[in-house]
Amino acid sequence: MGTSCCRQDSTERVGRSVQQLTGKVVVVTGASAGIGRASAKAFAQRGAKVALIARGITGLNGALAEIEKGGGTGAAYPCDVADVAALRDIHARIERELGPIDVWVNAAFASVFAPFWEISPEEFRRVTEVSYLGFVNATMVALSSMRERGEGTIVQVGSALGERAIPLQSAYCGAKHAINGFTESLRCELMHEKSKIRVTVVQMPAVNTPQFSWVRSRLSHHPQPVPPIYQPEVAARAVLHAALRPGRKQYWVGATTAATLSAQKVAPALLDRYLARTGFGSQQSDQPTSAHQGGNLFAPLDGADGEDDGAHGVFDDRSHPHSVELFVSEHRRLFGAGALAGAMAGYRFVHRSGGVSKNGKPASASARHLPAVVAQIPAVLADVPGVLAHAPESLSGLSSFAASAPTLLASAARHLSATVVAQATQRLHGGSRNGHHVRQT
Repeated sequence: MGTSCCRQDSTERVGRSVQQLTGKVVVVTGASAGIGRASAKAFAQRGAKVALIARGITGLNGALAEIEKGGGTGAAYPCDVADVAALRDIHARIERELGPIDVWVNAAFASVFAPFWEISPEEFRRVTEVSYLGFVNATMVALSSMRERGEGTIVQVGSALGERAIPLQSAYCGAKHAINGFTESLRCELMHEKSKIRVTVVQMPAVNTPQFSWVRSRLSHHPQPVPPIYQPEVAARAVLHAALRPGRKQYWVGATTAATLSAQKVAPALLDRYLARTGFGSQQSDQPTSAHQGGNLFAPLDGADGEDDGAHGVFDDRSHPHSVELFVSEHRRLFGAGALAGAMAGYRFVHRSGGVSKNGKPASASARHLPAVVAQIPAVLADVPGVLAHAPESLSGLSSFAASAPTLLASAARHLSATVVAQATQRLHGGSRNGHHVRQT
């Protein structure tokens, strides 16, 4: 019975999203592969008219064919998001051919896997132009028409690495940090003018996309996302959810994103030391590379002479298609109502016999949501086997961190003790001068 309730609820949610998106115009950059492609397909499945933007015409045509095969409506627009003039022209074409833009999703990026000192200025600049300024350019273009109409939604596909950087991806991490900064500023400005335009960021975990075979790399082994790895469809569901509910500032996808961002707030220096030890090996598979990957930094690998690699990368056997955190995020009201109902039930149990009000009815309407919450539990439990299947891979990183923790904590304690002693000595010997107390800063 619970499973059938879950399926019914899932069907109802899809139905509501179809009602909300049917006929809407959605633009997705980076739509030829990975998260962008999976997101474009998800929007099209729910009735939106999707404009696909990317450099690679072969990949774009493949993505468009998938959408049309599923009965959706779309159009491909080859463009480099680093070229703001070209983006303006594409924007005008989309509004002329598909209609006013309702949702704009920024997902395009490029990267270089290498230590910072092995990246040339030209390479670093190019990553910044695509992965940061590409978002800025596209957001500017989208706002040009959205502000005229006074409404619209922009979804920035971010990353946990935009809050917590890791080695070997300095250019990409810098770009993702910058996206958070400019989007936060923009959000404040829109709120100041009481605009109905909404901007939100979806912070992603490691995702199985073709980019790890496409990036420019100077590593000795094939680049890989840091496990656990999620399929692009998980990310696409989060983008879709954010577009339909863009009031939240950020969405976190995946346990690793939540854990990483939380740990960064508590012990950032400890994470520096941990990643210095583990960050090089965890981003390389056991497959050696015979030569450095030239990558798609300056030209697409799925262009006119290239191949369509689809949405997925080469890590399908190590990626799982579910995220419990995303599930809970999608059902915040139900879980919140369940928690409230449980708390009120406990209160009534303590203060009233029978757990009901004097008239025999529930003391709060929120209690009526509890059966719906309970009905969702099988769906959450259904994700557990997939998570457990990848637990050894995830736990290996955790065990490595645990093994390193004593040494790291001892080092942190020594540093703290030295700092305290130095400050105390400074106050003792320099605390007064010429008979007057001088505050040390």
